Amino acid sequence: MGYEWATAARSDEAGRFGTEAFYASLGRAFVTMCAVVPALFLIEVIDIGLGPGTLDLAGGIIPRSMEGIDGILFSPFLHDGWEHLYGNAVPLILLGTFVLAGGARRFIWSTVLIMAVAGVGVWFIGDPGTVVVGASGVIFGYLGLLLARGVVERSWWHFAVAAFIGLLYWYQLFNVLPTDQRISWQGHLLGLLGGMVAAVVFRRR
Repeated sequence: MGYEWATAARSDEAGRFGTEAFYASLGRAFVTMCAVVPALFLIEVIDIGLGPGTLDLAGGIIPRSMEGIDGILFSPFLHDGWEHLYGNAVPLILLGTFVLAGGARRFIWSTVLIMAVAGVGVWFIGDPGTVVVGASGVIFGYLGLLLARGVVERSWWHFAVAAFIGLLYWYQLFNVLPTDQRISWQGHLLGLLGGMVAAVVFRRR
């Protein structure tokens, strides 16, 4: 009982803006996310080595095709070239850091839920004949999670971070709307909704 109380107290302290535990948690989360992104670059190197697009075809989501259903799990780790990966790397680090700082367990389960909502949704309503890859759905999910967490947990700094990053990448927010560009707006929109759901399901009690 004492151990559980101490763990809960540390978690509460780490979630309170301005405390030493908060900054320590934020620092650890940043280092972790900076280690995750190079893994995505390594996957892209392997893809190019096998032949550009080889892994994308094998692990991407192909809407309403059983051959592409495994992409629900693998597609967030794959990208359509360096430009696509560079565009996702920085917002993934920024948003992922603040989501992870809220607790490793919540981060993992929230990410799984976002991937499931975005991936399953794209598989059902994505454009037929396309191959969908990229971490964009997860990124929009983290944005939605931080925004909703600010409301659900009455945490102004979560909301402020999401709003600030939203201002930095405001032009990307339009990508949740139908478009003729070669992007999966469905994945962006569903990822955003999945993040909001995760904020409610995995909120601090």
